Order: sequence, then C-alpha cells, then structure tokens
Amino acid sequence: MPARLILNADDFGLTSGINRAIGELHSAGVLTSTTLMAGGPAFDDAVAIARAHPALGVGCHIVLTDGVPVSHPESIPSLLGANGKSFRPSLLDFLQALLRGRISEDEVAREALAQIQKLQRAGIDVTHIDTHKHTHLFPTIARPLLHVAERTSIGAVRNPFEPQWSLGLDHGSRVRRLGVKLIGRLRPRFEGLAEIRNAKVLTTDGTVAISATGELNAITLAEVLHALPTTGTYELCCHPGYNDHDLDRVTTRLRAHRNIEREALLSEIPRILAQPNAPELIHYGSLGSFGVLRELGQFTPDTGYEKIL
Repeated sequence: MPARLILNADDFGLTSGINRAIGELHSAGVLTSTTLMAGGPAFDDAVAIARAHPALGVGCHIVLTDGVPVSHPESIPSLLGANGKSFRPSLLDFLQALLRGRISEDEVAREALAQIQKLQRAGIDVTHIDTHKHTHLFPTIARPLLHVAERTSIGAVRNPFEPQWSLGLDHGSRVRRLGVKLIGRLRPRFEGLAEIRNAKVLTTDGTVAISATGELNAITLAEVLHALPTTGTYELCCHPGYNDHDLDRVTTRLRAHRNIEREALLSEIPRILAQPNAPELIHYGSLGSFGVLRELGQFTPDTGYEKIL
C-alpha cells in the first residue's frame, strides 16, 4: 500500500484570490484539502466554492492570534489583545501570555466551538481542525481543541510536527529549521493527549514543509515529494493564492509567494503522481471510521446547533 498524502491549503476564506486559487487547484487534481477561517473576510465566498467542489475536504482553520473572534469578546477575555476586541496581534504576544498561564482553556474551547459551528451552520462537513500559526503545538491549546473536535463529530487534527526525514532536507532558513526542531520536543505530549492516544481524534505521521513555509517553490516541493516515504500518512501544508489587491488589505507575510506555491503545485504534483508507487491523495475526511461512513454516504455531520459546552 503506497503512502497517503493530504495536500492541504491554509487560509481559505482570507481573500477571494486565495479562495479562487484553492478551487482551481482542486479542480486540477493537485489539492485535496483546505482549512477555512471562520472570521475570514471572504468567508461567504469560500463557502460557495466549497459547495461547488464537494470532493474538497474542508477543515476549520482555528484562529487564536492575529484576527477577530467569532465569540462575543466579553466571553473570551484571556484570548484578547490590549483593545479587548481582537486577538493578540502577534504570535510572540500569544506565546508570552500562554507561557505565563494567562490563557484560559475553557475560553479556547468556547472560541474554537464558535468557529467550528459557524462552518457547520453554513453547511460545511468539517473534516478536521488545525490552527493559525500552529498554536495547537502546545498542550494548553491542543487539549481543549481536541475536546471540542470529538464532541462536534470531527475525526481528525493536523499533526503540527514535521517529521525528521522532511527536516533533514534543510529547507527554510537556519533559524526556522532550528525553531521547528526545538518545538518537536513537544510531540510526545501531543501524542499523549487522551483523544490522540485513544484514536478518538486521528492525525497523520507528520506535516511536511512547515520549515519551508515562505520558500516552498517548485524545486523545494519536488525534493519533498521525492523524499516521501513509501508508507504512512502525511500532510503537505501549503499557502497558495493570488497576490492581488484583496491580499494587500489583510495582514499576512505570505504575498508574492502564494503565486509561487500555486504554480509549484500545478507543475510538481502531476509529476509525482506519474511515478511508480505514487502516493494516494486523500483528505482528512477519508481517515478512520468517519472516512468509511463518508465513502458509503452514511456520515451525518453536526449541524452546528448542537449544545456542546
């Protein structure tokens, strides 16, 4: 059995240009999955594209930093920045608050549920969850997210750790690679969380190209794909899009590179699929018993109106 590969694009719902690129890439057979931002400016457009592409796996890209909440701000004060209305504007601010014990797990669960249920109420079958800036690397964040995922019939979560074989390709800056390697020490704690340990919420063997974020061009992507093991399940994390006027209006460090990633997927994925023992392309909704039920047409996703917390 060949390796299974999930080709996932983050930031669905951020701009119409990103949405359009994700729809086009899925239609071209080079993208299987995406994660939708509940508070994204182009949320409604993303929902329409998701409905037009029912084979595209759509997860929830849970945002806890650098954005605005879906919950009422008064209900999640520990997650907010100085203005009391939006999340902390930077990952560093978020991490400082997290390490000082200032972030409430109950409030993380409340906001995660609000974001997930916004997607479900829009008719999205949410296949999995991940987080903006990979904040669920930390148990304080992962623990309430997994609790909510299990109770909202979401059967999978991104493994936020890059496997050693991918890190060994030395993609990305030295500082970023070092950071990814150091963060990897948290992996046993992530895998030891109850929902992961008991397979209540499934994950992959790792997410590749995290260290290459911002530098994932055709050459880098080809190297990753050719190094992919012949067994196991992996996610390729990417950020394709169009660098247009809408992108100028939002906060993101990935601008011109979104065009480069889009073109890299279009050129390199068909090449790897033409090779012997090519990986099987899937999305997170294909995993586990939920995947079997989806294939049989017997899976009933939550509506988003269930009482969870």
